[in-house]
Amino acid sequence: MRRERVEYLKDLPLNIELLRVKEYPLHWQNSLEILFMLKGSIMLNVEAERYPLKETEIEIINPDEVYSMEAIDEDNLLLIFQIDPMFFESYYEDAKDIFYYTDSANLGDQDKEKYYKLKKLLAIILYEVISKLDDYEDIVEEKLLDVMYHLLNNFHYLFYDEESLKDDEIQLERYHRIMKYLSNNYMNKVSLKDIAKQEFLSSQYLSYKIKEVFGKGFNEYLNQIRVEESTKLLLDTNKSISEIAEDVGFSHVRYYNKHFKNHYNMTPLQYRKKYKVSDKELEKLKRVENINLLEAINYLESYLFDYERYNYDNRIIKLDIDLKKEPIDSFKKPEIIDIGDVSLLLEEENRRILKEIQEEIGFKYLIVNNLFSDDMDIYKGKNKRFINWTRVEIILDFLEDIKLIPIISTNGVQKHIVDDFINTFSKTYSNLEKYLELSLDDFNITYPLFDINTKHDTLLMANYIIYSYTIENRKIVMNVIDEISKDTVLTNETFFGGKGLFTANYLNKPSFYAFKFLSLLGDEVLYKDEGHIITRSESGYQILLYNPEKISEEEIYGDDVNKKLKEKKISLNFFNTEHNFQITKYDLNKSHGSVYDKWIYLGSPERLTSENWSLLDNYVHPYVSFYFSEKTSVFNLVAKIKPNGCVLFTFNYGLN
Repeated sequence: MRRERVEYLKDLPLNIELLRVKEYPLHWQNSLEILFMLKGSIMLNVEAERYPLKETEIEIINPDEVYSMEAIDEDNLLLIFQIDPMFFESYYEDAKDIFYYTDSANLGDQDKEKYYKLKKLLAIILYEVISKLDDYEDIVEEKLLDVMYHLLNNFHYLFYDEESLKDDEIQLERYHRIMKYLSNNYMNKVSLKDIAKQEFLSSQYLSYKIKEVFGKGFNEYLNQIRVEESTKLLLDTNKSISEIAEDVGFSHVRYYNKHFKNHYNMTPLQYRKKYKVSDKELEKLKRVENINLLEAINYLESYLFDYERYNYDNRIIKLDIDLKKEPIDSFKKPEIIDIGDVSLLLEEENRRILKEIQEEIGFKYLIVNNLFSDDMDIYKGKNKRFINWTRVEIILDFLEDIKLIPIISTNGVQKHIVDDFINTFSKTYSNLEKYLELSLDDFNITYPLFDINTKHDTLLMANYIIYSYTIENRKIVMNVIDEISKDTVLTNETFFGGKGLFTANYLNKPSFYAFKFLSLLGDEVLYKDEGHIITRSESGYQILLYNPEKISEEEIYGDDVNKKLKEKKISLNFFNTEHNFQITKYDLNKSHGSVYDKWIYLGSPERLTSENWSLLDNYVHPYVSFYFSEKTSVFNLVAKIKPNGCVLFTFNYGLN
């Protein structure tokens, strides 16, 4: 079916979508749609008209208007507001029979104040729907009413061709009655004489005024309504052309063909052959991508800066969580970590750190570099005739002990060395040859954009890692420990922006806790959106919240990141809580878990005293608290997420 059913938001006569449009074939729906082009441009085909919708422009699609869209710019963002026309009808009689038009033919047409006010109202409605502040449903309905009266006063179809009707209420009502009558009776025999009689006017005078108001003569306007309505029958039924001509009010199929061709530059049969497809084919033709609505706020901030509820410090974001919900996705925990140069594992302290990482996070694979290098001392004796595997064996034993599978690169290694390696260890390590076959190309991993960057040490890196894994499905791989080379520029002995989970002097960085939080998530995703992910496992449920809600590579490595970021408050309502839960809360923020920020509080010393190092090592970690909840119909938690912070709740099943 080309006629699409709109699913409105719960308790609101409204739906909002943010789309990236490639192609959307001809369709119509029983809702008033307002299209707001945030980025790029698309081509619109509305009834018989074809024109571009450009960045920042607005278009109104009336209920049951047939239209299609196709991309002009591939990178576009289209914000669509779908409003239930019956909502307007309940406040204003005949609202559903009023059509609205916009100006976009000429450059600057939409620079007028009336467009700015409409965009501002739409921005406020979007913000309220996204943020769900207290009483947001009432605010949205109030603003929708403002939209309705603004459309009636400024975008009424009768003002499009005859602006003077704005100031003549009697004439406005008259021509609205005529338009409504034609729209509801076009399929019948309609005469100008009958309408003139109803309006107590002469036929000649009414004919003149209709052309002045509608821009077309009476018969031309009536036939336009008929042919436009006929397109729905052409696309959505198997009726013959003769049957359709009769259904829409033409006395003969010849007249129907003539007027249809005048309007669409093709015959009805050609139109049907060109556009009619099966429902299955129709779905294939739809090429649109749904984008998270939060993305739209970035383009609408200029309309919101003076809105009293925007960025309100005490606002609470509400999340309703049904614990019996079917999963929407699966979550794969972080699997791979990079040791850098494997010779680091010859040092006991480095092995201790990697063992701690395994106990806390539990990676599956370790990227092993330079296993066959001179640093591993594999050659002994003159002319390097004897291969000494002692150091290699120490490392392999250790990795097996902590259950880490090595991904071993043999690129550039002489064949006889690899063969000897296999002969020496294949019996001791049964899967050794499989390990050698592992390739990083099979894992679809991503490394940080830079090896050295000051952001790697900061709390922001934790949010970047969490966002990448949960929303973008980007598997970022970090190093175990910051490596200092002869080319490393040092200003202090602790922080120089390496990509390790630990500093070179063994202090765990916020990125370590990001991976720990990710490792505690379940494998079934119940809810996921920018700013939060909610999962389920055999042991219970996990809720991970973070602030900011989105961080791109450009932001993580840029100079000005989230300067205006504020604390975020989230109210979590849990439904269908059929168990008692033991709840653990981990709160990572500047005061708890960011060793970099604590180092700054110490005055950013070039070298740490043993006392300072001990304080940073022992006392800088996320704040952990515990709760117990009994099963109840609704359970509520309120979480505060500090700027650049993140909070993890784990709900483990308790005794019932």
